[in-house]
Amino acid sequence: MITLTERQSLILKAIVRDYTEGGNPVGSKSLVQELPMKVSSATIRNEMARLEDLGLIVKTHLSSGRIPSIKGYRYYVDHILKPEKVDSKDLKVIQHSLGGEFHKIDEIVAQSADILSQLTSYTTFTLRPELKDSRLSGFRLVPLGNHQVMAILVTNNGDVENQTFTIPNDLTGDELEPVVRFIDDQLIGLPLQDVLAKLQHEIPFQLAHYLQDPDGFLDIFGSVLSKAASERFYVGGKLNMFNYTTKSDPKEMQSLYSLLDQTDNLASVIGSPGQHIQVRIGNEITNDLLKDYSLITATYDVDQHGQGIIALLGPTAMPYSRMIGLMGAFQRELARKLLDYYRYFDE
Repeated sequence: MITLTERQSLILKAIVRDYTEGGNPVGSKSLVQELPMKVSSATIRNEMARLEDLGLIVKTHLSSGRIPSIKGYRYYVDHILKPEKVDSKDLKVIQHSLGGEFHKIDEIVAQSADILSQLTSYTTFTLRPELKDSRLSGFRLVPLGNHQVMAILVTNNGDVENQTFTIPNDLTGDELEPVVRFIDDQLIGLPLQDVLAKLQHEIPFQLAHYLQDPDGFLDIFGSVLSKAASERFYVGGKLNMFNYTTKSDPKEMQSLYSLLDQTDNLASVIGSPGQHIQVRIGNEITNDLLKDYSLITATYDVDQHGQGIIALLGPTAMPYSRMIGLMGAFQRELARKLLDYYRYFDE
């Protein structure tokens, strides 16, 4: 367990601040002017040598100054950092962007990823609130002609999913009507996860009373239901992550970009909703492709409707104090917007 003196903490704090803001190694001469106490350059050099011995700062090949190490950032985040109060301009941008009219929760969550990316210039992720309490409240099939139908599924919190399908030539709209009535009678009001479970076992046998070959309808209903119940990440500023990588191998760059389109991999990297705001730095992130990055995640709570996640991926040399303050504000504003949305549909 590393314990620093007050002066050593102030020096490490100044090095982190100067390096994350300016990108240049920090020397003792510049620190003389910055510390709130009067200290000689020689004393600062001695303290910096101690911080280097502890592995909290490192020397670069290009300068006599020092930069924070991954270990140094970790110590700073855990023991020194105080989140900055969010800038009033940033807060107005968040509130204005979330103040528009949205028709689906996914629209709000997707917009949130874009807003956060614009404010930070980093790659950002948002995950909608958990769907464990979402219930099926409506299902319709709308004929479009030429053997095409649109399947529309509605949940109790106002989510609407729709997909267009081509139905077999021997399946008519009249034959599908009793099937839709069966769903209305037997499945409306059930949690989506329960309906998915029934789709694997009971429903195929029950639909055999209405359809000679229920597979076509099962594909339609199963597809739109799975889409409604699936975990969805939204990504903002995909290309921003390349501004902070040391990778130059095209294959590694492709793997890095592809990671953002793989929901399962993203879920393992970002993790499940937890408490407060978490910071993972370098190798603390579970994917080796991201060892040059830091990941800040925040869980937002929407009461009985569950929890979701916002996250940003940036360089290890990010201004942590500002970013954590911004994430805290965004966390609160997004939760407030979603609560307003849910209240509208609960009325």
